[in-house]
Amino acid sequence: MLQHLLSNTPVWVWALLVFLLTRGIAAMKPGETSLARLAIVPALFTVWGLWSISHRFGTSWEAWGEWLVGIGAGACLGWMLLRRATLTINTATGKMWRSADYSLLPLLLVTFVVKYGFEAALSVSPTLSAEGSFRAAYLLISGGFTGIFIGKFLRYLRASRPSAPRRNLEPAG
Repeated sequence: MLQHLLSNTPVWVWALLVFLLTRGIAAMKPGETSLARLAIVPALFTVWGLWSISHRFGTSWEAWGEWLVGIGAGACLGWMLLRRATLTINTATGKMWRSADYSLLPLLLVTFVVKYGFEAALSVSPTLSAEGSFRAAYLLISGGFTGIFIGKFLRYLRASRPSAPRRNLEPAG
């Protein structure tokens, strides 16, 4: 069964996994980057979530609400994960210098595996989307992981604002 699932997985899913691995490994090194590059991962997971929910649940307010609750909780966690990160803006280039982020790679891998598992279960048994506990777990967890990446990006965004303190090499606050 596992071989059947893996062989029927679209190529774009494997390309996404490779991309996420490269992003996670790159984040383990401190360096300068742009806000646009930092927005890619949250945007990918947001789009994937939007597509999945609209495809599986349509306009169900309950489904969208559960996903948004997950995003809110995850965003708080993502914000806290970078509370001690060193984030400074190079005013000459407009790029952000950030310290190494060792949390990104494991988060990306766990998020991918969990979302892949949920999507595989739903493709094998589409009726699972109607079961309340499975549905809630899927939406809250999917939203939670998406929220973590959104929360981390919001921390980067806050550090980049002109009104943010420009103290050199101090934690973002």
